[in-house]
Amino acid sequence: MKTLRTTFHMPPIIWLFAKVPFSLRSSCSPLKHNVGELGSMDKKVVLITGCSSGIGLSLAVRLASDPGKTYKVYATMRNLDKKERLLDCVKGLHKDTLDILQMDVTDRQSILDVRDRIAEKRVDILVCNAGVGLMGPLEVQSLDSMRQILEVNLLGTIQTIQAFLPEMKAQGQGRILVTGSTGGLHGLPFNEVYCASKFAIEGACESLAVLLLHFNIHVSLIECGPVNTDFLVNLQKVELGDLSLQQVDTQTLSLYEKFLQHCGSIFQNAAQDTEDIVKVYLDAIKSPSPAFRYFTGGVVPPLTQMKITEPDGSQCIRAMSELIFSVEEKQ
Repeated sequence: MKTLRTTFHMPPIIWLFAKVPFSLRSSCSPLKHNVGELGSMDKKVVLITGCSSGIGLSLAVRLASDPGKTYKVYATMRNLDKKERLLDCVKGLHKDTLDILQMDVTDRQSILDVRDRIAEKRVDILVCNAGVGLMGPLEVQSLDSMRQILEVNLLGTIQTIQAFLPEMKAQGQGRILVTGSTGGLHGLPFNEVYCASKFAIEGACESLAVLLLHFNIHVSLIECGPVNTDFLVNLQKVELGDLSLQQVDTQTLSLYEKFLQHCGSIFQNAAQDTEDIVKVYLDAIKSPSPAFRYFTGGVVPPLTQMKITEPDGSQCIRAMSELIFSVEEKQ
């Protein structure tokens, strides 16, 4: 298996939101209106992780291209060799509004170095978006691969927040936005460790949200389903035919093949464009009273509602299994 790190937004999973029409736009679309309206300072300082592609890149472009220059954006990525795509998207509109910095969320010193390089000595809006995916039968996942998922998705997010939280508390205001996932709301087959990391993020963010209300700091989770990005290309995944699958029983292999087919169909037919996700981020940034949880599909996923109304979980698990593996779905 290849070990790859990428901008994170969601796993290759089932589209659980109600279907709504999505417009397809370029991830490099410039901002067409002022998206200010947060607090009293003239320019808000935004730090975004995972900006080499996908949601992080699109959000950085939108904020840095704001005609009112409402935001100063610090766009971070682990590998600065990938910054040209972001620079191409802003088309020279970024001289006063965008800095691109190297930051590895698994390296605490890297995070602290970025914090010290921020000229304004504060961050008003922190967007934790970097992460990785891992997919395949649990039996063949290496300990190193599983540890990487937890280090990036869970500990990387937490220690990024940890580094900037004292200054936010001191200034008495702030926003923390975290890219969530339906994989943090529902267990998904062949995504066990990934889902564990995202379930943990849900708990961490909810715990922080309760506390940080007392500091006028709002925490919001942006819950994404499938999104048209490079995620599938860069996903750490066990491919069919991989030698490691020789140790897996035939029934599991058959189910894994069905799962991959289902994922491909969902991404082809129901994935949102990154600009749809960015709009939700902008709503959370602009709102005077942001919600804790935003669903990018515009509604609460049906299976999420089922988990609340059917506490023992059996019906939800059966529904998920039928959704992914039923013969009727493939016809």
